[in-house]
Amino acid sequence: MAGLSFDVLRVGKKYRLTNYGDKYDFIIESILANGDFKVKDIHTLERYLLKDTLKFGTGGDFRLDELRTG
Repeated sequence: MAGLSFDVLRVGKKYRLTNYGDKYDFIIESILANGDFKVKDIHTLERYLLKDTLKFGTGGDFRLDELRTG
């Protein structure tokens, strides 16, 4: 795994997750007690759980990065 670890994600910060060729740009809205995250897609404003993007596992291109603003 390259990039960031899930334990450094913070509420209000923007991130990009790449997995199996798909890219997800999102902002963390809340951290749940079970270790999951409620997120909002930056482009579509859709809300979902971060673990839903990983339900099929992690591919060889798996990467999590913070998006810099400005």
